[in-house]
Amino acid sequence: MVEPQRQKLEHEITNLVDELDKSYLRNFQRDMHLCAVKCCDNKELSMQGVQSCVEKCSKRLMKANNHVQQELSNFQNRVQRCVMDCNDDIRDKMGPVNPSDADMEKLGRMFEKCATNCCEKNINTLPTLSKNIKAFLSNLGTEDALRSTN
Repeated sequence: MVEPQRQKLEHEITNLVDELDKSYLRNFQRDMHLCAVKCCDNKELSMQGVQSCVEKCSKRLMKANNHVQQELSNFQNRVQRCVMDCNDDIRDKMGPVNPSDADMEKLGRMFEKCATNCCEKNINTLPTLSKNIKAFLSNLGTEDALRSTN
């Protein structure tokens, strides 16, 4: 992959993760710690009861983190598959004979263009990915709020 496009892709992913962290994950983490404090303050619980309570407090954050990681992993796999397809296309065009330097330069430019298109195409899917992750995290927060009122 061409370096400027790789950096742009990394920058966009970093921005997405930072936004998710500030908008959702930190709140979930704060809530987990506050819940854990309540578990520890409950003198009626046994040591095992406190541990079980603390583990229950962390479930929402763990679920959220796992979902975000899975979605980002799927995204990165999609980008890698696209770039691998570019690589395969170039290898197919090389043929069985050793290409000349001019052919190699031409094939290199073709690969760079293809890889750049992969990056751009996938960067353009980030708003949808972000929307889907945020919907999941919002729903996760709502589910827990409903549970705590029952």
